[in-house]
Amino acid sequence: MRPSLQVSVKDRRARARVLAADHDGVLSRALLRSVGVDHRMVRREVASERWALHGVQTVSMTTGLLGVEARRWRAVWEVGQQVAALDGVTSLQHAGMTGYTDDTVHVSVKHTTEVVDVEGVAIHKVIRRVPGELVVAGIPRTRPPVAAIRAARWATTDRRAALLLVMPVQQRLCTGRQLLDAVAVVRGRTRRAFIRTVAHDIDDGAHSLGELDVVAACRARGLPEPARQSIRRLPNGTAYLDIEWPEARLVVEVDGAGHLRGLQMIDDDLRQNAVAMGDDLVLRVGLIGWRLGREPYLDQICGAYWQRRWRAA
Repeated sequence: MRPSLQVSVKDRRARARVLAADHDGVLSRALLRSVGVDHRMVRREVASERWALHGVQTVSMTTGLLGVEARRWRAVWEVGQQVAALDGVTSLQHAGMTGYTDDTVHVSVKHTTEVVDVEGVAIHKVIRRVPGELVVAGIPRTRPPVAAIRAARWATTDRRAALLLVMPVQQRLCTGRQLLDAVAVVRGRTRRAFIRTVAHDIDDGAHSLGELDVVAACRARGLPEPARQSIRRLPNGTAYLDIEWPEARLVVEVDGAGHLRGLQMIDDDLRQNAVAMGDDLVLRVGLIGWRLGREPYLDQICGAYWQRRWRAA
């Protein structure tokens, strides 16, 4: 009996190892049961230091540290596979977002769910699931537009919130329009007006709204009404200048999210250089930066206007 039992254990161990390869080296107890591994075998494997426990539900096929994806699987299993999903920053990172560091694994559950704290996991309760928000292939997770809105709500500062709205669009995980659609359906109490405004700024068609906002703020600071979308003939073609005070030879360009996509930044740089070569001063206003704090921009614009206006007089 002992040889056949030993073969059976080895076979189950091998099956578990193969299945764990699809889960970054970890398995839930439910998955282990699917290959014939019960709690007694788990206890023996852990005692022999072949496997390691990482909570109540998560078993690693090695005794080393968990990888990034393994930690995400663990978060979902420990919080509750039937109710939890990666969300916010973690869901965006899993979708491929780079350049933003947050080692905490963020998951969401419906607000009526009873959960216990899990080390290394931030559990967020949401009012409801948006229809179609979940990707169920692989680790359960929210789709990028929804994840971006929730990440912005859960961010510690407005600056981080704006960054988490901009980056998914810049990195083509979602479009500005999809972000706006998500704003309309993802409920929450935090930063509602701020997120809606920034999402509009990020969307391709909202650039003129930003220009109007800048003009109104300059007017409130005592500057005269500028020309908008004035035409300038340049050696490399025709340029439309967002905001211009011809009497001070001052131009302000308002850069929306589209400025950072593809070759648009190159075109804008060449246009600015061509205008500046004609002795005009060109100031740039990044619309997301404007939303985070307009006063430094206004100080520069007003300072430049009055300095150049007096010089011209």
